[in-house]
Amino acid sequence: MTSRKLFSTFWNKRLSVNVLNKQSVGCYSTMSAQRQYIPRRTLMYVPGHDLKKLRKIPQLNTDCAVLECEDGVALSKKAEARANICQILEEIDFGPTDCAVRVNSVSSGLIEEDLKIILSAKKLPQTVLIPKVDNVDELNYFTEIMKREINRRKETNYRPYLITFIESGQAVMNMVDIIKTGLRFSEEGVYLLDGVVFGSDDFCADIGATRTSEAGELIYARQKIVMTAKAFRLQAIDMVSIDIKDQASLERQSLEGARMGYTGKQIIHPSQIDTVNTAFTPSQDKIEWATQLIDAFNTHHQSGQGAFTFRGSMIDMPLVLQARNILQLVNNINRKH
Repeated sequence: MTSRKLFSTFWNKRLSVNVLNKQSVGCYSTMSAQRQYIPRRTLMYVPGHDLKKLRKIPQLNTDCAVLECEDGVALSKKAEARANICQILEEIDFGPTDCAVRVNSVSSGLIEEDLKIILSAKKLPQTVLIPKVDNVDELNYFTEIMKREINRRKETNYRPYLITFIESGQAVMNMVDIIKTGLRFSEEGVYLLDGVVFGSDDFCADIGATRTSEAGELIYARQKIVMTAKAFRLQAIDMVSIDIKDQASLERQSLEGARMGYTGKQIIHPSQIDTVNTAFTPSQDKIEWATQLIDAFNTHHQSGQGAFTFRGSMIDMPLVLQARNILQLVNNINRKH
């Protein structure tokens, strides 16, 4: 299958937005290939070795809670983190929060044990995050382990969302090939590639840049990552703001990221949640636009027409999907309140 046909097939599957079926083990839901948009305005890391913090997740208003095995966990605490994550997956009702696990990178040598333990849990995460994907070979290796561990389970319909991290110069250069490979495995039903995260601090370390609050040193990578992710209709999660006391900088970065096209932002502290959620929440005007566009699309769809004019602009399927995603995000927000 050519890359154009591969993308077209995958794109068509993403156009239908079904209601998420919550009848399953844990926070993973049994879904068809046509699955709903999962908003991730805030993607918050919670260290897996800290049960007290893990148990506070239902009280937080983060869209995506990441049970952390990687950077936030010391090497001596990795085994404890894996065991705690399995326990929390069974213990907690995550409700509308996207329940995710970030495993260690392929290069760390720890990813096989992470997946072996976590994918043997009674209840499974809805989303899996793989950091530091520098090339296609690393994604291939991860996918083979995923296949093997999933096949060991009696439940064979587990198909998580997958989010990959771009954290080096090499990863930025290889991003298109990494995404195409992920889409091929998505077509095979191993997982559903759903987004890309920009790991800015590791990226700066890799290229020898000095990290600043203005982030001017990151502008090229930041724009290329969001452009590439959106070209494949994937979510793009922006860089983390590590100064948890600087709310002004956090707000500026968040609004800037939203204007660039990012769909959300990584956070590391509960105090960052409200500021980031607000920045990535559609305005009332945007909600009205999406509602009216979908109404117009439904009318034209019933008549058998293709592209049509709405408010003086030609509308095709990418804009329809954008409108659906906006309304899905609003619905998700309303479910939390």
